[in-house]
Amino acid sequence: MKDGASTGTTRKVNVLVDPQSPLLFFDSGVGGLSVLAPTRAVLATAPIVYAADSAAFPYGRRTEEEIAARVPALLGRLVERYRPRLAVIACNTASTIALDHVRAALNIPVVGTVPAIKPAAEQSRSRVIGVLGTQATVRQPYVDDLAARFAADCTVIRHGSPELVELAEAKLAGRPVAIEAVRAAVQPMIDQPRGADIDVMVLACTHFPLLAAEMAEAFPGIAQVDGGPGIARRIAVLTEGQAWPREEVPAIAVFTDLAKAPPAASLKKFGLAELHGL
Repeated sequence: MKDGASTGTTRKVNVLVDPQSPLLFFDSGVGGLSVLAPTRAVLATAPIVYAADSAAFPYGRRTEEEIAARVPALLGRLVERYRPRLAVIACNTASTIALDHVRAALNIPVVGTVPAIKPAAEQSRSRVIGVLGTQATVRQPYVDDLAARFAADCTVIRHGSPELVELAEAKLAGRPVAIEAVRAAVQPMIDQPRGADIDVMVLACTHFPLLAAEMAEAFPGIAQVDGGPGIARRIAVLTEGQAWPREEVPAIAVFTDLAKAPPAASLKKFGLAELHGL
């Protein structure tokens, strides 16, 4: 595992793949766009389908049982409709709860997203790192395991912030985001014992890199680490040798509740030119 990409039982697809077969990205909202962007930098002409379960957003406030049942069912429908070569669960909450269920249900490679604790521990000098995610993600035993394996000599301070998820969605929708609001959403992590010593924080929700500039301004002394670049590299490895279109093709955005989709202009900044419902 590298940089927050969960490999598990992923496998390479046969290289005889239709060049138009897309990469499927799935999230509860727009957070997965922070994973899509670095993937586009590596695979510039890859066809893209970006799916958001806007009808059930935010996942951080859903029960684990609901997520474990809902995510594989939705991905099954998406795979049937769009025939992707690979699926990415671009959501930490969905990955930590439903990744194994999804892999059991689909016959294509599935890349998950997990907190980038290993690179954070490698970078930290104070040996105090913060894990900033949703409430559902930060309480997962998976986070305990990652901390024990890769940050055993660190103090790992967790904080679940649904407010940051909402702020990221607001930013993409074109609404102003106040630095004070971002600072208030993160401050409870800093206020925990030894929180003032945090020098690296793991953005353990794919929404949070969309607020990287605001968090850097609010907490200039704390470095940020997220899993997006590592996931992009993992996708490139799993699709090595496969054919792609010669030129970039319009990407598709899918929302389970179209009324909650961001403005078209915001989506077009990420190359998402078509809007579908599910």
